[in-house]
Amino acid sequence: MTTATSARRQRLALIALCLAFFIVQLDATVVNVAVEAIRHDLGGGLGGEQWVIASYTIALAAGMLTAGSLGDRYGSRRVCVLGTVVFGVGSALCSLAPSIPVLIVARTVQGIGAAALLPCSLALIVRQFPEPRERAHALGLWGGIAAIGLATGPVAGGVLIALVDWRAIFWVNVPFAVLAVVLTSRYVVESPAQRNRRLDPSGLVLGTVSLSALAGGLIQVGQSGWALPLIAAGLLTGLAFVLVERRRRDPMLPLEIFSSRPFSAASTAGLIFNFCLYGTLLCLSLYLQGPLHQSAFATGMLTLPLTVAIGIGATASGRLTARFGPRVPMLIGFSLAGLGALLLAAAGSPPLVVAGGVVLCCCSIAMPAMTSVAMSTPPEEHTGLAAGVLNTARQTGGALGTAVLGTLLTAGSAMSLTVPMTIVALGYAAAVGCTLLATRRREMAAR
Repeated sequence: MTTATSARRQRLALIALCLAFFIVQLDATVVNVAVEAIRHDLGGGLGGEQWVIASYTIALAAGMLTAGSLGDRYGSRRVCVLGTVVFGVGSALCSLAPSIPVLIVARTVQGIGAAALLPCSLALIVRQFPEPRERAHALGLWGGIAAIGLATGPVAGGVLIALVDWRAIFWVNVPFAVLAVVLTSRYVVESPAQRNRRLDPSGLVLGTVSLSALAGGLIQVGQSGWALPLIAAGLLTGLAFVLVERRRRDPMLPLEIFSSRPFSAASTAGLIFNFCLYGTLLCLSLYLQGPLHQSAFATGMLTLPLTVAIGIGATASGRLTARFGPRVPMLIGFSLAGLGALLLAAAGSPPLVVAGGVVLCCCSIAMPAMTSVAMSTPPEEHTGLAAGVLNTARQTGGALGTAVLGTLLTAGSAMSLTVPMTIVALGYAAAVGCTLLATRRREMAAR
């Protein structure tokens, strides 16, 4: 294979993997502006709205550890393609849903598919770009396009609802999924399979139940008597998961992976990142359409500058990381995000919401750098698992952020951004601390 042909194949492989991540991130937020239209059409209260959003992120968070392990065992490309197919089927089912319960089930199917493709797409990028500088640029593009998908969700949702109806936000995923499957199958090189690794069904069940129960309990706080039992069940099964994984000879999650301070700190920063960003995007959508009386279309247009900020920041992060290392972009991104959260805490009009949101969305500068830190430490045979752990942490943060911040927004007699955005500011301050731990100079130099 000539150098030109190899470079072209690498570019098309990167496009395929970025496209898969794009549709996953797009679907995480596109529903935010559609919940009012969905409730008007299908019924259901605030709890139903939150479950339509959270069922996707819970399934996504709960399934990625297993998907990462399966990718290492059977080949990351195979699992990625299968996940993309399931995601496309789930999207079609969402668009046909006749009721809220059916929509929640279909969203869960989407989340399962997304859980399969997301960690495997990251593992495949790491394998296809072994040289550190090329990998930094590739992760910057991967993170930038995905971040654009995350922030484009409200914009695309507002436009599609205005021009068609809420069902169109799910139909639009199908052609993207088909294109991603074709490109991935043709241009992405398969990772070596490790069939000697055993499956861990007990770890799968306990991990899935723990994450699902915790997020579900937080959503139900203040709405039903199921909240505390669900939270307790989540904590107990989480403890059982840790005990079981410590005793298994070939666990789904080898706990020694957390012995690396850069990996553990970067994964924690990833959890905080998504907790704050997912929760904020939901709060802004509800706040603009509630107290500020904006339509779904207007809400989408008002969030367009946030999309631009996220895309520019994430793309610039790859270049900054390649030149200065990950510490600089991570500190810049998290510090600006904390400032934006403080601005939003005092915002009471659409222009102030947009201004604060743009500053907060500069958090995207931190995302590819954070991914680079986390993926630079695990051994090659655990690339898929490490990607699964990192993205499980992030998507767990997203599910919890949607549940906690959405509940705090609506806790009083009138919606207010003050309390949830104060929590977000504190979260980004904690992410700065994680950055300092993850990028300590002597540890980064030792690698």
